[in-house]
Amino acid sequence: MTQTVPDLSGKTALVTGASRGIGRAIALALAKAGAHVLALARTVGGLEELDDEIKAAGGSASLIPLDLSDPAAIERLGPALSTRFAKLDIFVANAGVLGELAPLPDIYDEIWTRTINLNVTANWRLIKTLDPLLRASGAARAVFLTSRVGGEEPRAYWGVYAVSKAALEMLATTYALESKLTGIRVAILDPGAMRTKMREKAMPGEDPSTLPDPSEIAPVLYATVSPDYDGTAERFVFREWREKGLA
Repeated sequence: MTQTVPDLSGKTALVTGASRGIGRAIALALAKAGAHVLALARTVGGLEELDDEIKAAGGSASLIPLDLSDPAAIERLGPALSTRFAKLDIFVANAGVLGELAPLPDIYDEIWTRTINLNVTANWRLIKTLDPLLRASGAARAVFLTSRVGGEEPRAYWGVYAVSKAALEMLATTYALESKLTGIRVAILDPGAMRTKMREKAMPGEDPSTLPDPSEIAPVLYATVSPDYDGTAERFVFREWREKGLA
């Protein structure tokens, strides 16, 4: 299909989990559309490789090596960004972990806690620290990455991941309702099964060549950050877009 790329010139976009997989693809797509990308991840090497790709594509980025399991580091993020940027126009909450695929009674306490902390609590902390910058935009877009097993289809053995994504969707929806008068619009994006390390970990026997490349998510992503989007935590499902020939 012919992909309509929006003009995001002059906009600043923060993407978490930007060093690989879907986050990397999202960061590249936003940079190619003209946004200055704030790429956040733990892996410095991956961020540097992303920076090279963005520059090669004619875009620009700032790298933020940060561990989202560190509450104090998240709390410092917003104030630190405000010294360099007057506003934040796009926030994509992509970072997340799979946890453990196991029966609920068999999940280790530390894995449950870490998965909920990274997939839910860290995003609540990010909302807290970034909200002033998002409000300053006047028309910010916040996008939260989810999963079918969290919002649509409960599945045995996916317990902690599914629970975390269901909670994340409620977090995003609540923020959308609370922020409606500020110009912030929230979207929930379900990429489905894609050719990523997380998918490989979850389904080790699957042929990755049968899955879409993360870069194919761009048309759906662009719809979530478009000035025309005026929904309240509307759910954008890549699978449905693809079936309609839109992605």
